[in-house]
Amino acid sequence: MPEKGLDEATSAEDSEQKVMRNLKLTMAYDGSEFAGWQVQPDAATIQGALASAIGRLTGEKVLPQGSGRTDAGVHALAQVASFGTGSPMPVENFVKALNDILPPAIRVLDASEASADFHARKSARAKTYRYRILRAPICPPFLARYVWHFPYPLDEEAMKTTAGTVEGEHDFTSFAAVDPERRREEGEASNVRTIFSSAWTREEDELIYTVRGSGFLHHMVRNLVGTFILVGKNSVRVTQLREIVEARNRSQAGPTAPASGLFLVSVEY
Repeated sequence: MPEKGLDEATSAEDSEQKVMRNLKLTMAYDGSEFAGWQVQPDAATIQGALASAIGRLTGEKVLPQGSGRTDAGVHALAQVASFGTGSPMPVENFVKALNDILPPAIRVLDASEASADFHARKSARAKTYRYRILRAPICPPFLARYVWHFPYPLDEEAMKTTAGTVEGEHDFTSFAAVDPERRREEGEASNVRTIFSSAWTREEDELIYTVRGSGFLHHMVRNLVGTFILVGKNSVRVTQLREIVEARNRSQAGPTAPASGLFLVSVEY
């Protein structure tokens, strides 16, 4: 009996020492050399690199959850991730320690304590993406990773006029690629999303698309950009874009724009 009591006391003490904390990380990364966010066998991914770094730091096996699964080649200015840990390390030390381990293309910008029910993806209320198209005749080699070089004729005013057509709550099936992982996680989930703002702007040699919404489907932003390009080429009339949205048919929309020009700008909670 005394031994059992001692075991129970030791177990309780260990439990106190292993109090789980929920941490929230804000990260930036250059996605050019990675096969996207989600961990994959035999491929370098953002989630995989972060999980490995956390493991080396805390000795724990964790799989950090991101606000969304950015594709191969897509970048982030402020991706958010969350994970549980029993480590007593102060949050401010996580930033420096993780950045010492992570590859230079991935930086942790901030770490903070989050409530127990916080989840980087499920708790997100809005996200903003930006897509950059370089209109200059020649693309500098040091910019090629971060833009879609498109020097060909475009009716940019038509694209600007049409941008607001996708605002509001819609079924965006026409702009969604098949996502087997989402089906496994969520079953037959809805493709209805709300776009709060959608706009094209010109900044020197760049034509930039900025879109803010409640959430985005697989390849949705890149498919929207590819469709707006068809508007700019006069292959799709301004009035046709709403018809494409209402068709709920991927074959009705434009091609998928390259990943290089896409940035996750921010996530709101």
